[in-house]
Amino acid sequence: MLRTVKPKNARSKRALEAREPKEVEGPRQAIFVKGTHTGEIVNNAMKELMALKRPDAISFSKKNPVHPFEDASSLEFWAQKNDASLFVVGQSTKKRPHGLTFVRMFDCKVLDMCEVGIEAFVSMHAFKTPKSTPGHRPLLHFAGELFDTHPRLAQLKSLLLAFFGGPALESIHVPGLEHVVSVSLAPAPPARAADDGTLLPRVHLRTYTVTRDRAGRAALAPMGPFLDLALRRHVPPEANAHLLALAMKRPKLKKQDVQKGLGKRRRNVEVDEMGDVRGRVHLGKQELGGLRGKRMKALRGGPGESGEESEEERPRERKRSRSGD
Repeated sequence: MLRTVKPKNARSKRALEAREPKEVEGPRQAIFVKGTHTGEIVNNAMKELMALKRPDAISFSKKNPVHPFEDASSLEFWAQKNDASLFVVGQSTKKRPHGLTFVRMFDCKVLDMCEVGIEAFVSMHAFKTPKSTPGHRPLLHFAGELFDTHPRLAQLKSLLLAFFGGPALESIHVPGLEHVVSVSLAPAPPARAADDGTLLPRVHLRTYTVTRDRAGRAALAPMGPFLDLALRRHVPPEANAHLLALAMKRPKLKKQDVQKGLGKRRRNVEVDEMGDVRGRVHLGKQELGGLRGKRMKALRGGPGESGEESEEERPRERKRSRSGD
């Protein structure tokens, strides 16, 4: 572990503050690490997954004797050194061939990890279709109820959302979508047994490009890569209960931030485009029939309406009658 460094000037202080936890986190940085033994399938799969993750991806060119399930000290060191929260470790052994391990970090410590085995791989170069632009976020689609009910598949879904996702978006510009990542489950009979003995279906990861015709209708064209994955070893986030509680904790916001709408939304209070806080006040039904106001001549009824003459007009008529006499 790295020792705690105290800032010596304002520049280093800003750099350390930029690495502190934030209420709204930015894109997650992923590091791709090769183990001591990797084959062609693992190398190509990691290369194309990194192409989908760019520009928030770092690749280690040298092979490293790293074993995440036995010792995670190297991952914690690299996470603190590169300010990364995700790792993809490729390793191929006789017992577990063509393996990929997805590791999620919190505060430079391992929160959870999941190992998958590549049973089938189709590269991007096998499809002569246009590719997506680096830096564009994909649209993620999960097909299968087990992604929400089974704990192993729910963990894999959470890791893939953290890997391909990013900050929360208020709206989506549909013409700006370039590719879709679809994750589905194989039928129940060809299930694969994980290391703990449970039968789990094979996971199909497919990547498509969104194309549009002249009429504006959208269609999906295969872009690659195509991966068939089998679940193996894993470390659930519940294994680190204290670290999970810290990761799920939300700091209290300032009163000014709450008024600007960053915190819990308050009813009938909103912030306009100029940053001013506006509120609505709802009153009950008002009875205006018995309301007494100032008596004005313009509001009084004339002689034609009530049929009676007013006291002010009577002296005028008397004066006219006297002058006529």
